[in-house]
Amino acid sequence: LAIGLALTKHLRTLYIRKESTQLTAVVDRIAEILGTRKGFNGQNKIWRIPKETRQIQLGGVNNLGDETAYQGNPRDLLVLDEAANIPESQVLFLMGWVRSTVPGQRCRTFMCSNPPTSAEGMWIISYFAPWLDADYAGTPAKPGELRWFAMVDGKDTELDSGEPFTHNDELVTPQSRTFIPSRITDNPFLSGTGYMATLQSLPEPLRSQMLYGDFLAGLEDDSWQVIPTSWVQAAMDRWSESHPSQADGMVSMGVDPSRGGRDESVISTRCGNWYSRLVRMKGISVPDGPTLGAQVILHRRDAAPVHVDAIGVGASVVDYLNDQPIQTIPVTGSEKSTELDAATHRLGFRNLRSQLYWQFREALDPNGRNARNPLCLPPDSQLKQDLCAPTYKLLEGGRIAVEPKPDIFKRIGRSTDSGDAVIYCSMSTRKRQPIHPMHHKRQSHAKRSIGSTRANINKV
Repeated sequence: LAIGLALTKHLRTLYIRKESTQLTAVVDRIAEILGTRKGFNGQNKIWRIPKETRQIQLGGVNNLGDETAYQGNPRDLLVLDEAANIPESQVLFLMGWVRSTVPGQRCRTFMCSNPPTSAEGMWIISYFAPWLDADYAGTPAKPGELRWFAMVDGKDTELDSGEPFTHNDELVTPQSRTFIPSRITDNPFLSGTGYMATLQSLPEPLRSQMLYGDFLAGLEDDSWQVIPTSWVQAAMDRWSESHPSQADGMVSMGVDPSRGGRDESVISTRCGNWYSRLVRMKGISVPDGPTLGAQVILHRRDAAPVHVDAIGVGASVVDYLNDQPIQTIPVTGSEKSTELDAATHRLGFRNLRSQLYWQFREALDPNGRNARNPLCLPPDSQLKQDLCAPTYKLLEGGRIAVEPKPDIFKRIGRSTDSGDAVIYCSMSTRKRQPIHPMHHKRQSHAKRSIGSTRANINKV
């Protein structure tokens, strides 16, 4: 279908697979349809269709950054073959150059893909949430039904129609989106080839994914994945909108400040083992520490301790909250850890970040210490992706090392802001007793007069 669209309906096509070496079958199929290889340049992988103005460029994006090679080249058709294998950030970048100056020429992105087989491909379920996500907050969509979406305040948002609208003095034109499921029985060319028997012999969940096109079949976890996907899903299945009554009310907050770009600032709050829905803010809307700190205060209840990633702009957030005063705990993932794992009491951790992620894994373990009072996480596809993304390795000397954030970014194409906020929120810090404001003021003045640092000031 993708090749047919490129040869009959579009003038400029960019055909992408994860690795360019996987395009041989595509080239062979185009040659079979045309009956010739005339017009194909194997060096730059551009096929100029003889006697026509159509052009097909083929390429790969094996590494993050490879997508920039196609920047500025307009195309009215973008084909993403096996889209679930391509990181979301690369997909969105490539889609940004789908355009045409030819009047009446239709522009579209065509994604063809088998269901994702790893956590890295879960973005496709979020992207087509009305068709695929069982926890989608809106109305589920039927196969082939057109829905309309636009980027509003940095978020992919479903709208009621395709009518243009004005937002923040900018004209926004929604784009249509649909999802059409398919299975082997829909393809008459594969009947009688024995391919169905091959798929039927596959083990689950591959059998359901490939035979029935089941995007919701179980994903295969990396053998070194820190937190199993099934544990995260179970915690989300237990969640309800109204949290159970807790004598202490809100007991913790976790804050992951934005580092610019597409990153978001995220706030997570917790009552006992119940986590509330995440508060996400576009990085540009909270550009500095005081602005984000004000949002933290707005969502804080019951004198809950606030755990903040103190790297970069986070240090400014900590300073602002300390000045209020708010009980604030700066978190630096690279700090040394002196804890041991709960299961063997023998394994240490490379750093605090590794310790926190592993302890959250232990908290989600269905056979662990929280089995009688399990964690409840809000249904959130992005949070699920974030928590399931990190892998780990065992270092010499019996220390657990969780994959660093920059390495995860290189692998999945974005920052795990939501997951990190929840990890910080999982930290347990005893609440400090409230201090009368006037007493605090006198105490602060006295301490400053003898050279005390801000870190010594009592916090609420």
